[in-house]
Amino acid sequence: MIKVAIVGYGNIGQYALQAVEASKDMECVGVVRRNGADNKPAELERYPVVKNISELQGVQVAILATPTRRVEEYAKQCLALGINTVDSFDIHTKIVDLRRTLDAEAKQHGAVSIIAAGWDPGSDSIVRTLMESLAPRGISYTNFGPGRSMGHSVAVRAISGVKDALSMTIPVGTGIHRRMVYVELEDGADFATVEAAIKADPYFVNDETHVEQVASVEDLNDVGHGVNLVRKGVSGKTHNQLFEFNMRINNPALTAQVLVNVARASLRQQPGAYTMIELPVIDMLPGDREEIIRHLV
Repeated sequence: MIKVAIVGYGNIGQYALQAVEASKDMECVGVVRRNGADNKPAELERYPVVKNISELQGVQVAILATPTRRVEEYAKQCLALGINTVDSFDIHTKIVDLRRTLDAEAKQHGAVSIIAAGWDPGSDSIVRTLMESLAPRGISYTNFGPGRSMGHSVAVRAISGVKDALSMTIPVGTGIHRRMVYVELEDGADFATVEAAIKADPYFVNDETHVEQVASVEDLNDVGHGVNLVRKGVSGKTHNQLFEFNMRINNPALTAQVLVNVARASLRQQPGAYTMIELPVIDMLPGDREEIIRHLV
């Protein structure tokens, strides 16, 4: 059994626990929470709940269900203990830098770090790679939503004066998106100041962003999301090749399942840091390799 720890117990952490429990080859050996065992949820009653992963025994891989901007910090902490890490880091423009940093850290401690392993970046990255290999010349479009972006919502909640926030991604088409941000403010917060801070944040600065103040974010909340991937291009010298991939999902549930899949794959890699497009897809599945080939090829 693969011994897994879950670091963070928000939306993704809760779904990650469910996915681990549903996996025949994994067991959860503990959960790391900022408040440790204080106000321990009933579903964690049979698991050790601690404030630091060093308090757990026998951890092989840590699922980092943390905000993107804390991933590097937590990954380095785990890798220094020789524990593999997987995360759903989602700032596309910083993935190469994070991979370089964690690659050195992982190799130093004989561990593996798989980064940006959600559904986008992550499993969608694999689909984009496959599409581009099938039509090496052409154009690809990734159209998200409509749906709630967890990373963008977390980024807004971190802004001073924001009590709660929901960021919706609206596809305009051809890979262009509109961000609809709904904020519930803390008492005394200035809406104009909050709005300016949101639009200046790296998560939003490159997209058309609209910010609206609401009385209750919870009344609007829906974790559904989706994606439409399209590539039109050329195979060899043959034009007009068109590929399309669609899905409609529960956002945190799918992210958690991907994290569990790559946690398994991490134990089959040499020390270092990887993105999902660098992993053999078969390594993400449990079971006998030849049986998987017989079933899927």
